[in-house]
Amino acid sequence: MSNAGRARLSPNASLVLLASILVSFLAASAAPTPLYGIYQEHWHFSPITTTVVFAVYAVAVLGTLLTFGKLSDYVGRRPILLSAITVQMISLLIFVFANGVPTLLAARVVQGLAAGAATGAIGAAMLDINRSRGTLANSFAPGIGTGTGALLSALFIQFLPAPTRLVYIVLLVILLIQGVGIVLMSETVTPMRGALRSIRPEITLPHAVRGPVLAVVPVLFAAWALAGFYGALGPALVRTLGPTSIVVGGVALFVFASLSSITVFLLRNAPARTIMLTGISALILGMIVTLVSVMMDLVAGFFVGVALGGVGFGGGFQGSLKTVLPLVEAHERASVLSLLYVVCYVGFGLPAVIAGFLVVYGGGLPMTADEYSVAIILLAAIALFGLRRSAKKAPA
Repeated sequence: MSNAGRARLSPNASLVLLASILVSFLAASAAPTPLYGIYQEHWHFSPITTTVVFAVYAVAVLGTLLTFGKLSDYVGRRPILLSAITVQMISLLIFVFANGVPTLLAARVVQGLAAGAATGAIGAAMLDINRSRGTLANSFAPGIGTGTGALLSALFIQFLPAPTRLVYIVLLVILLIQGVGIVLMSETVTPMRGALRSIRPEITLPHAVRGPVLAVVPVLFAAWALAGFYGALGPALVRTLGPTSIVVGGVALFVFASLSSITVFLLRNAPARTIMLTGISALILGMIVTLVSVMMDLVAGFFVGVALGGVGFGGGFQGSLKTVLPLVEAHERASVLSLLYVVCYVGFGLPAVIAGFLVVYGGGLPMTADEYSVAIILLAAIALFGLRRSAKKAPA
């Protein structure tokens, strides 16, 4: 780790701060999910619009990852993080004053730009401080952030005033405090030349990680496609099965994300292959349970499927990172992490938009959920086949 900059926060405090920022960014991205029903009721838009609003975030993240994902390797982590926090705060202000679909779309786009810029820099900075604990934090924080954001948003809607504004104001205050923390944190890399050249969109991988990345791509895509489905349509699907409370819809996403983080923690010392096998198996089993539960209108079974899906997401994501990141050099960390997140966010956004189209022009929400479950099962089966094949090719 470089000693560039005067250290004010200890390495441990810096690691906690960075993980908390990742939690805040994911919480901000999940906070609108329970609100989509209210927005839809007020502004009278279709499920397709809901998934488009959801997916433009992923598109904005992708564009930013492909351009600014490597920039922190050249200019340092702190400048990128301070800029990303500022942009995220602007997105939250747009949410506070949103008065229709155009402003909602604008808020999601700005939010995606902030997340795309921050994701690689935060993850790389945690690896700079401590490779093993940084890898764990990179896997652990997304579930905590997503679950917390969805649940708090749902609780605020149910029990507190100004439901479409308060959660964003709380997140604004938290991000302001975290921005002060970044100012007090020391830089973890030494800036180097080539910053302008680094923002040209390109997809490159160090030779040492090409095979491992290809092996984990199906797992990442399947896991994040499942997260995208629960994020975009999960609360609405829960309401079709019986419960009408917005809190119940938020609880579904909270269960998914919490089980993801618990899985990451419990399997933190297991070999990467074991973690990935656990994740893939849980994805398949969870989707089978979800498929049966939706067909039979079983709310309890649906939540069991959600929980197993969370185990699958946590295991698949953690196992993928643990397979790739130990092979990456310090000056390549932000670049490789950004590329992995490109795969994640394609899986996160594209299938959700297709699902929104099928809800309106196909067989409705329950049938779309069935079709989505089958697609995830097939993706997970492909990932399992690829993992077994790569294991056979690997030297003893």
